[in-house]
Amino acid sequence: MSGSVEHIRLVPGEVDLATLRTLYQQRVTLQLAEEAREAIDRAQATIGAIVASGNVVYGINTGFGKLAQTQIPPGRLAELQRNLVLSHSVGLGDLLPDNVTRLIMATKIISLARGHSGVRRELIDALLALFNAGVMPCIPAKGSVGASGDLAPLAHLSLMLLGEGQVRIDGQLLPAVEGLARAGLQPIVLGPKEGLALLNGTQVSTALALRGLFEAENLFAAGLMAGALSLEAIKGSVKPYDARIHEARGQPGQIAVAAAVSALLAGSHILHSHAHCGRVQDPYSIRCVPQVMGACLDNLCHAARVLQIEANAASDNPLVFSDSGDVISGGNFHAEPVAFAADIIALAIAEIGAISERRLALLLDAGLSGLPPFLVRDGGVNSGFMIAQVTAAALASENKSLAHPGSVDSLPTSANQEDHVSMATYAARRLHDMCFNTAAVVGIEAMAAAQGIDFHRPLQSSAAIEQEMQRIRQQVAFLDHDRLLAPDIESMRLWASRHAWPETLTALLPSQRSTVN
Repeated sequence: MSGSVEHIRLVPGEVDLATLRTLYQQRVTLQLAEEAREAIDRAQATIGAIVASGNVVYGINTGFGKLAQTQIPPGRLAELQRNLVLSHSVGLGDLLPDNVTRLIMATKIISLARGHSGVRRELIDALLALFNAGVMPCIPAKGSVGASGDLAPLAHLSLMLLGEGQVRIDGQLLPAVEGLARAGLQPIVLGPKEGLALLNGTQVSTALALRGLFEAENLFAAGLMAGALSLEAIKGSVKPYDARIHEARGQPGQIAVAAAVSALLAGSHILHSHAHCGRVQDPYSIRCVPQVMGACLDNLCHAARVLQIEANAASDNPLVFSDSGDVISGGNFHAEPVAFAADIIALAIAEIGAISERRLALLLDAGLSGLPPFLVRDGGVNSGFMIAQVTAAALASENKSLAHPGSVDSLPTSANQEDHVSMATYAARRLHDMCFNTAAVVGIEAMAAAQGIDFHRPLQSSAAIEQEMQRIRQQVAFLDHDRLLAPDIESMRLWASRHAWPETLTALLPSQRSTVN
């Protein structure tokens, strides 16, 4: 690990979205708050007392799922926990990337350290040591239905603690035993309930949904910037952004978006040039940006609140309440809250792309935009942005299918013991593909809008818009004649995917706020 690395102190139950975003974006080291250790030890002592008493308690000295009625003798409890991890490691597909895996490991540490899981502090310390050494578990992306926890992917996480399977260090696959050695560890023999505590939980679904949230935040900012660029390109009206309109409705996201776009455009000479043109109404994709993007923002904020709670949650089963000595079997591993949050994020991602594609189509329509057809001179010989809009339309349409809610699907498992499942893992995982699509759509729109603004030269827009124009022109040149556009589209997709935006925009994002309403 080269260069300075940020150090993060985890206080279970109090980790905020900004910290989780940092975990996602960069390598860090973690330290568990010392005050968490007493609760961990008390819960583990409760488990030890149950084992010593011989009382039969689910997950401690019984089988699992449909086999919960089978009592396991004390001499086979370690075998029980090891077999649980091995038998549940049945995932497949591409391995989850390190940024997602960091979130999974961190949220698993947080959950175990809440003091309701009954694991030894040595187990949590091992996860911390592996994380800080950059030793990442190899977790296949597919194989979880998001109920009884993310069983298969979390089993793959747990394999490395046993010295089984492979790990990844700086992108290189190595035997798990070697990864343990890099962190100064030996393979662990799991104690009572520890395998179950590792496997039960919503950490994979939550991590994938957090990735979707953070990427959607980037796209939300990009979508507002692209919308402001398009408004300038068509010499649209800012009257629909008047604060009085939005305060009369009262939707907080709508009010915030109108104010942000107005701030981006403040001081524009392009706006001043047509202040008395008599233009009454723009198409909805321009006029209703506050209403559409404001609704997206409100939904992202709601999803963010749910995911922040879940990232701090004790979500395994059964849960230990050491104050009373009770161990209670429930269903906190059911990831329905995460599935709903992921579906809400999906709607926002799809709509950010949908309204962006409509603005792009508007820019290319000379009858509506007042710009050259398809934003190119010498049309006919040159096709300009004609087919770039076709690509945007294809991606926006694909997102309509991907936005179908995962949470409405359920297929029973474990001989109908788990008869309703959340499908949160899929619901969250598909957000990444949706963000790729929307980033391309928004990037194409911004490239086209920049082209339109350049047709208005020497008029200048606002300082904020002109700064963004310079950034865009560093990525793509003005289209004076047809050329290969695919590399430009990829450059603009990356432009839309970035996380560094003007404070006017980042101040709206839930992970950038001190609190999430």
